[in-house]
Amino acid sequence: MKFTFLGTGTSQGVPVIGCSCEVCKSENPKDNRLRTSGMLEINGQTMVFDTGPDFRQQMLRAKPDNVDAVLFTHEHKDHLAGMDDIRPFNFKNKKPLDVFAHERVQVALKREFHYVFASDKYPGVPQVNLFDIHTDQPFLVGDTKVEPIEVFHYKMPVLGFRIRNFAYVTDAKTIAPEQLEKLKGLDVLVLNALRKKEHISHFNLEQAVELVHQLKPKRAFFTHISHFMGKHEDVSKELPKNIALAHDGLSIEVN
Repeated sequence: MKFTFLGTGTSQGVPVIGCSCEVCKSENPKDNRLRTSGMLEINGQTMVFDTGPDFRQQMLRAKPDNVDAVLFTHEHKDHLAGMDDIRPFNFKNKKPLDVFAHERVQVALKREFHYVFASDKYPGVPQVNLFDIHTDQPFLVGDTKVEPIEVFHYKMPVLGFRIRNFAYVTDAKTIAPEQLEKLKGLDVLVLNALRKKEHISHFNLEQAVELVHQLKPKRAFFTHISHFMGKHEDVSKELPKNIALAHDGLSIEVN
């Protein structure tokens, strides 16, 4: 099983338009962050978590042979705006792409991409098979079991996903105890950590580190990082040995 960080930035990406802070001006490519997304390759299948505004650029960089499914975490624009760019996979495979989303996210998809779901479709629009995700019901992507994990992004429900001993959680600020139980016994945890200062809807660095200590995965990687976090190399020196800041393009093997 291999996971690739397609993007590790917050909703504005890094560098931020018009910003001249040291992070945004950094020449270290690890400080350049597209909007948060990830790609998991398992059992001969490739699934992507979210299709943000940078999805096309991410796919061109990652060069996957195929994408079999998209799993949406929530309905914010920085996580779904790029869904139109699934079309090359439709053309390549000559079939719709499987898309998994909670009912609430489906409402947003149907609003933002109304032409995809029209009864009389224009030729060449994206083709999808839309599947429901229910918060407490595991589901299958092909023959791979996926367990949803509900977290809260301030007051908005967001879904993380556990596949075997790997879990992906983004845009979280609070997680209920029964959902935390689903995140125990992991080899790898991917978790959002926005910045060092407290934030209303995201874990900050201290809170993310504390949660890793509580859950005790073998390794943890932080994503959804803003320019307020600081430079990648500087922050990396502050972290425990089993925790790392992710960066765009990073691929990791998971047992």
